[in-house]
Amino acid sequence: MAAGCKGGLGGEGSAAAAAPHVLAVDDSSVDRAVIASILRSSQFRVTAVDSGKRALELLGSEPNVSMIITDYWMPEMTGYELLKKVKESSRLKEIPVVIMSSENVPTRISRCLEEGAEDFLLKPVRPADVSRLCRRVLR
Repeated sequence: MAAGCKGGLGGEGSAAAAAPHVLAVDDSSVDRAVIASILRSSQFRVTAVDSGKRALELLGSEPNVSMIITDYWMPEMTGYELLKKVKESSRLKEIPVVIMSSENVPTRISRCLEEGAEDFLLKPVRPADVSRLCRRVLR
């Protein structure tokens, strides 16, 4: 699935169809715009939503999500709670989930990774973080 990463093997079909689809979840419109921009510049197709609840609704209707990247601290449903719901679902559990947070709390990071998060990024997320994700998550 490296087709969506910079330097990947593109080719057949339209770029949009070949690009991995990432669901970006953050209650901050500024952070959502930043992460979506970084992901798009790395050739991902991005859908950005403002809550874990909206993310679950979208996952119910959009089966082709390659990765979920979510803020940890959001009202109503935290990124950790979203991670748990995804990993408990037989239909969604194979989707890699990456958690982002501006707070470097080792116990929180460990708990997210133990519950199945693929990675934990500290904000502000940088393009180098995304290219590392691209290599690790979308192998």
